[in-house]
Amino acid sequence: MPRLNGKVALITGGTSGIGLATAQLFVREGARVAITGQNQERLDSASKTLGTEVLAIRADTRALDDLDTVFTQIKERWGRLDILFVNAGITKFSPLLDVDEAFINETMDINFKGALFTVQKAVPLMKENSSIVFNTSINNQMGMPNSGIYAASKAALRSLVRVLAAELIERGIRVNAVSPGPTKTPLYNKLGFSQQQLEQVATNLQQTIPMKRFGKPQEIASAVLFLASDEASFVLGEELVVDGGWTRLIAA
Repeated sequence: MPRLNGKVALITGGTSGIGLATAQLFVREGARVAITGQNQERLDSASKTLGTEVLAIRADTRALDDLDTVFTQIKERWGRLDILFVNAGITKFSPLLDVDEAFINETMDINFKGALFTVQKAVPLMKENSSIVFNTSINNQMGMPNSGIYAASKAALRSLVRVLAAELIERGIRVNAVSPGPTKTPLYNKLGFSQQQLEQVATNLQQTIPMKRFGKPQEIASAVLFLASDEASFVLGEELVVDGGWTRLIAA
């Protein structure tokens, strides 16, 4: 039997990369899936990939009205929510001396505040034996130059996972996190580098990873599936690192 048979799942930022790969896996495992994204073109493309049964909702997780719309549509269609993958986020790096208030606000508003309010609005639809999985990052435990604000936003999420795990278990909701290392996703194309620079960054990074390659979105999705499923029924407040051994074998 599929591991998510009959369950209702929401994946924020589900139009590409890890989010889309997770949506595809959840569908194969029997879930009824909703995804969100800000770009209508990418939403339409994801819908074609995932099939007509998937609910694709245009929403900015920073906008509380948008979040209200998301959960209203889920409630009207399915009446409940069993799995929430809090995946929407941005990756932006900057040296300390170039950081300004707008940079901090954008990163924290999307990566932390948007994530928190997504959970807040999801919880009333979630019953006993539900699961919330956050997408954090290995940057929350590394001292990577130029990643200070991004790392801080993900460290805030890691702390939130612990607190919400303790707070929501009384409702029967498990809260955990997946922490990806370098992964082949469109995020790397949004860092403002030229193609040549991206290739150089990728080459340099791969040499520091014990497995000598980037992760695949599908590999991260498999970790999310485990945490979301009943197979992780005794896992609570954890952060599952999926990084090819980088933080455990090298960075440590």
